[in-house]
Amino acid sequence: MSRPGSLQEEIRQRKPFASPQQEAFLALLRTADRLRRRQSAVVGPQGITLQQYNVLRILRGAGPDGLPTLEIADRMIEETPGITRLLDRLEKKKWIVRRRRKEDRRQVFCYLTDSGHALLSSLDAPVAAGAEAALALLSSNEVRTLIALLERVRQAP
Repeated sequence: MSRPGSLQEEIRQRKPFASPQQEAFLALLRTADRLRRRQSAVVGPQGITLQQYNVLRILRGAGPDGLPTLEIADRMIEETPGITRLLDRLEKKKWIVRRRRKEDRRQVFCYLTDSGHALLSSLDAPVAAGAEAALALLSSNEVRTLIALLERVRQAP
């Protein structure tokens, strides 16, 4: 019998999970999807996807020095094979610019534009509020424990 509010009940699975690890793994996937959809609802009305938002945040953090394309890809929350297309869309919306450096023409650097900064500024409070609301049922200690557990999971080979 499943627990009320459990993943098994939520996905209407009749059989028990093969192991607690399988249940935890599927719960992580289900939770990540729910959090992603929740934040997409916050940024989507501004005409931006979560991946695009992530790139803009990365570039804001890089400051005026910008970042090369491949470093942006390495810093993404979700891996994306199409970083060039993603940057193309951001550049078309005038939220970023790309330039080759004079000292090394092979590398393309990306920079956040003023309109990109303005967009991020307009999204800062709603995105933060969404994250707070998503984890509101957890105490501060539980959030810290969750962070530590997730870090350990990401360290697995």
